[in-house]
Amino acid sequence: MCNRRDCLIGFSLLLPAWVSASSASNAMQHAMQRAREMRAEAIRTGDQAFGAVVLRGDTIVGEAPSRVVVAGDPTAHAEMEAIRDAARRLRSRDLSGCLLVSTSRPCRMCEAAARWAQIDRMVHGDGLTDAGRPS
Repeated sequence: MCNRRDCLIGFSLLLPAWVSASSASNAMQHAMQRAREMRAEAIRTGDQAFGAVVLRGDTIVGEAPSRVVVAGDPTAHAEMEAIRDAARRLRSRDLSGCLLVSTSRPCRMCEAAARWAQIDRMVHGDGLTDAGRPS
């Protein structure tokens, strides 16, 4: 669903015309930093080391750490939780124009959820994938 090229480039295309390239770069850096903070929160609470945010334009509209362990919910991956948070905040299941930023490559369930939410692009860090299995 998300080949490497689609996941890692093109995020500036999602931003409104009035957002400059440097602002897009700053927004992406801020989003990845916030995803890392979510990962740190997951670790601090005893969960799996994953974090994710949903970015619309240059604004974070959803964020979450992994809550699989603490919630006892096998579907509470950071990406799923961030998508849920964005949908709640935006009061819409349609997340068109959004970018999912995660600390690791999302699993297939999370990729499918992003597609169902109509998220335009996914960007991920170089961390582990699929609940701890190396990429």
